[in-house]
Amino acid sequence: MRRLSTDDSAAPASASAALDRFPAFERLPGTLEAGLILLCDHASNALPPAYGSLGLPKAELQRHIGYDIGAAGVTRMLAHRLGCPAILSRFSRLLIDPNRGEDDPTLVMRLSDGAVVPGNRHADAAEIERRLALFHRPYHDAITAEIEAALAAGIVPVLLSIHSFTPVWRGVARPWHAAVLWDSDPRFTRELIDALEAPGDLIVGDNEPYDGALRGDCLFRHATLRGLANTLLEIRQDLIAEVEGQRAWADRLAGLLPAILARPELHEVRSYGSRTGPVPPI
Repeated sequence: MRRLSTDDSAAPASASAALDRFPAFERLPGTLEAGLILLCDHASNALPPAYGSLGLPKAELQRHIGYDIGAAGVTRMLAHRLGCPAILSRFSRLLIDPNRGEDDPTLVMRLSDGAVVPGNRHADAAEIERRLALFHRPYHDAITAEIEAALAAGIVPVLLSIHSFTPVWRGVARPWHAAVLWDSDPRFTRELIDALEAPGDLIVGDNEPYDGALRGDCLFRHATLRGLANTLLEIRQDLIAEVEGQRAWADRLAGLLPAILARPELHEVRSYGSRTGPVPPI
């Protein structure tokens, strides 16, 4: 199988079968009774061999444009501590972004934080469809299966998505240690913000530096449309770039989440709509 050149945008036809064997997601087993499903949309900077490095130097893939630094480690440790299931992506967001809707124009990035992505330059509709079928949809199908299993067992799960953000953006330092992003459902979010702020040692962003209302994103698709309590936690990358920091954050979250998850209203299906526009009735 040949690797793609820096100008190629699609896997060669002979590589299709091999791409089928590249796992799109990793599932960490856990008890449904935990009432929590962890998600990590940008867990990995890996690329299928047929795509090479998308024409990028290795150093670019190791930056935040390739994945959310430290997020996977926090997710795995937290899942272990709480005994809850977790779904993590196994491909770089530069291949296709699982935290974007299928019709989002940033689904396959041709330019990311100043880096031109040669392997995406000529990605046409057929190539994007191939990536959706092989990577994006299997990841989301795994999340759907986890939710359906919980509901079938009579458990309404809470969804927590773990991400990370850069300490500096375009020359401006970001003061937040963590940020909690959400759309319209306040149930989980308010409790999590209050718990993180309570010790007094953290600056916690509320829908900053990003806004959690993004139509078609992972939580919109799996939580907002279903009426499931949810939130997205962003942790500053310099705090979790190393194992020690990941362990500290997993310990912190494992210490405060059980009390929050014990609240019965979090395990009810409720529709709060979306700030992005009308949501179909549940």
